[in-house]
Formats: sequence, structure tokens, C-alpha cells
Amino acid sequence: MHYDVFNGDADGIIALLQLRLAEPRASKLITGVKRDIQLLQQVPVGMATSVTVLDISMEKNISALAGLLTNNVEVFYVDHHRTGLVPSSPYLHDIIDTDANTCTSLLVNKYLAGQFALWAIVAAFGDNMLIAAEQLAQQAGLSDKEQAQLKALGVYINYNGYGRTVDDLHIAPDVLFTTLLSYPDPFTLVNEENSIFTVLEQAYLSDMAQAKQASALHDDAALQVIELEDAAWSRRVSGVYGNELANQNPDKAHAVITLNLDGSYTVSLRAPINNKVGAGELCAQFDTGGGRAAAAGINQLPKEKLGNFIALVSKYYQ
Repeated sequence: MHYDVFNGDADGIIALLQLRLAEPRASKLITGVKRDIQLLQQVPVGMATSVTVLDISMEKNISALAGLLTNNVEVFYVDHHRTGLVPSSPYLHDIIDTDANTCTSLLVNKYLAGQFALWAIVAAFGDNMLIAAEQLAQQAGLSDKEQAQLKALGVYINYNGYGRTVDDLHIAPDVLFTTLLSYPDPFTLVNEENSIFTVLEQAYLSDMAQAKQASALHDDAALQVIELEDAAWSRRVSGVYGNELANQNPDKAHAVITLNLDGSYTVSLRAPINNKVGAGELCAQFDTGGGRAAAAGINQLPKEKLGNFIALVSKYYQ
């Protein structure tokens, strides 16, 4: 049995989409909400003959990966997050690049020699890799309108990945991936009447309108922090709203914090667009935290540690 393991955000879904459009393969899908990153442990070692892993940190899945490799399971691993020590094994085939200006779908696009570059553009926009996305769009000869359409699609797919559980999402990531397989050309989806593009667009605009009513909990020259209530809409919008704030003020870091049921916070941190370093390292200093240089998060930040987090991040980006 082959297993496809992938993050439930735009980058993870579209990385696998490109691979399976180019190399169709019967597989068991393992995914979840964006913050559900320790997915590799869900692969039953005794049943797996091979595994593809996309857009989840090797560092956070190292024990499960070691178990697969020890049992001679072929693993193809593509990612751009923190890796920790990469295992040396003839059964591991990896494409890892932690550069702040790339993402998993862009790495897959290179691997496939640009076979589905339009989808890679969608993913790069969704992961807020704007410069890389615009460069690919120019190479593809897209008009401003076409570029805007792919950007919107990427943002909507990425927005759909955020939530406490899959129940918070409009479309489960595995269902969304399976649906997208019918669209080798993303423009077919964008232009189709009453498609998931339209469904997600309407939901996104509604949630973003609520988010923009929130006031800043903290705002200085280095960092702005927005607090959102404990609600499905706020969990859905936390990542994409952080991206929008970062794009609006590229010299400042931004954190969107959302209340959890236990009184802790879920944190989405964006490094300044003009200084895309440090976010993953900062979040990794807290339990349940991690990510990459440009964007990172903490799943459960105790309320009493919020002040420490704000002080640490603000000082870092001063």
C-alpha cells in the first residue's frame, strides 16, 4: 500500500496535486488541518510499502520517519520546514530546501520541470510567496487578471486549511485534493459556475470582514498582535489574515492569536516581509511551537506566557 501524507493547506495539497497529475497512483491519503503536522505517525508501518510526504516538518516527524526507514519502506520527502538531523538511509529520497522564499509546491514544480506550473503559482500565492509566484506568472505569460485569479484561488485554498479540527473547515483537505484532481488547469476551476472557488471565495470574504473589526492587542514599531475570539471563523482566518497584515506593513512582524477552549492561545506568526527570518526559531522556543523562517505558529501558548512571547518577538525584530 502506498500512502500520500500531506499538509492540509494550499502548499501541501497542491504539491501532491502536481505529483498525482504527473504520476497517477493509487494511494491512501493522510492529511488534516494545517496545524496537524505530526501526520507521519498515522502511517501503519506494517502495511506501507512506500510513502510520499509533503509539506510537514521532518523534525516533528522524525520518530515515525525512522520507523518507516528501519522497516525498509521507501519514503519520498519534499519540504521547506525545519528538518533537524536528516537521516541517512538508502530508503529516503528527499528534496529539502528551507530557504524563506520557497515552498513545497515550488520544489515539486522544479522536480516535475514545470509540468503544472500554473498550480505551482496558485500554491506560491497561497503560501504568501508573492515574489516567487509573480516571477513564475510572468514566465507563464499570464495577464494581470489571470495572475489575480490564481492568487485568489491560492489564498482561498490556504484559508480552508485553518481550524481546530476538520469540522471547522468548509471542505476537508482530502476531499478538496480529490476534487482538484479533476482540474489539470486551475483556470477551468476559476471559471466554472458555482465551483468550490466561488464557495470558498464567499466564505473567505465573510470571515475576513469579521477579522478586520478586531483591534490590536499590542502594536509597536516591530510587532503587531491581533487577538481573535474562540470561534470557527476566527480559526479559519488566522493564517490568511496574518499574511494580509504582513503584506500591508512589510517592515513589521505580525501575530494573530486565537483563544482556545482551555484559555491558551493558538498563534500564527509572520516575520516581516522585508526580513523573513526567525519566526520558526522564535515559536520553537515554546511547547507546541515551530514552523519556518518566514511563518510559524504555536498550537497552545499558555495565557501567562503571552507577555513573554510578545517581548521576545518584539525584541528580535527591533
